[in-house]
Amino acid sequence: MSDATASFVRETGEVLAQVRGGVGLLTLNRPKALNALSLQMVRDITEALQAWQFDEQVQVIAMRGMGKTQAFGAFCAGGDIRFFHQAALSGDPRLEDFFTEEYRLNHLIHRYSKPCLVFMDGVVMGGGMGLAQGAGVRIATEHTKMAMPETLIGLFPDVGGGYFLSRCQGALGEYLGLTGQVLDGAQAVYAGLADVLCPSSALPALWDALPHQAWSHPQATIQQLLQPYQDATHSAKSTVPDWWHPAYDDVFSLPTVSDITAALSQHPASVSEAASQALQKRSPLMLAVTLQQIRLARHMGLADELRIERDLVRHCFHPSHLGIGPASSETVEGIRALAIDKDHQPRWSASSANQITDDMVRPFFVSPWPLQAHPLRDLSDA
Repeated sequence: MSDATASFVRETGEVLAQVRGGVGLLTLNRPKALNALSLQMVRDITEALQAWQFDEQVQVIAMRGMGKTQAFGAFCAGGDIRFFHQAALSGDPRLEDFFTEEYRLNHLIHRYSKPCLVFMDGVVMGGGMGLAQGAGVRIATEHTKMAMPETLIGLFPDVGGGYFLSRCQGALGEYLGLTGQVLDGAQAVYAGLADVLCPSSALPALWDALPHQAWSHPQATIQQLLQPYQDATHSAKSTVPDWWHPAYDDVFSLPTVSDITAALSQHPASVSEAASQALQKRSPLMLAVTLQQIRLARHMGLADELRIERDLVRHCFHPSHLGIGPASSETVEGIRALAIDKDHQPRWSASSANQITDDMVRPFFVSPWPLQAHPLRDLSDA
């Protein structure tokens, strides 16, 4: 049996899996949807990674997203929000399965025992960040468009977002989680959400070179392959993005979203306008939930943080604690406005952050399951 067929292989479908020269190559192959994740894609990626975890032939993992006309394009635009909307309204149990299995996959990548490289060309948002941020080597390009934009649809930065955003410098994680700011490749490196800045034109040759390396010392080999991009990466680490202002560390460290918006109003428009406008478009309730999520996550391990996220997402689609059903939830309404009716006029439950109280936020963080029955009860950081 050849090396290409001895290990897990899938050469058709929305996830392509190959093994070549000791490298497990995963390609997200849903380019018309910017490689947005379906439940089957989550399952296919998980199946490949679990098979390769203990396969002695596989020394290194690499992931990319297929473009519409070429081998590289958007890495992953997130989850399939149209499916979320339909499933929430119809009571489709696959919605529960999706988030449970996606968060398990996020945990698997973060804790993976073999080096993992991710090629973050094009759009890297939401669920794409969940796949990318656990990788040991995150490669960004000048085409990278990275963000956690969930608050725009009345959700929160999930897929481990609380965990990796809270590890950003200062209050940058709060800023990114609340505003959904889009980062290019250099800005992703500055934020600590990418490790290497590489020209997009170099990705095909770099990908093709992986199976031809000697992987007896994987980390040294990876370092050698990425050496040509060291100067650009170093420069990006020290270049402050034009949308980040020194005052934001103090502003976005304030206790509440109401405090943050009030503080922004005290700064000149040149400093505060973009951030203020971003916050005004988002659900005040879910901004408050997101701020609490990131603050809690800063002092938590990944497994516990993902369990909290699983609680949160259940409450987002089934907000019985607010006395309403899925159709009236912030999340279903946000998806309707952005992706279904596309009127971009969400009818949020509150019109301003000043209307949000602790009693409205606190129930989101009460688990709907006893610990022994939690869908992610067995995740561990050990």
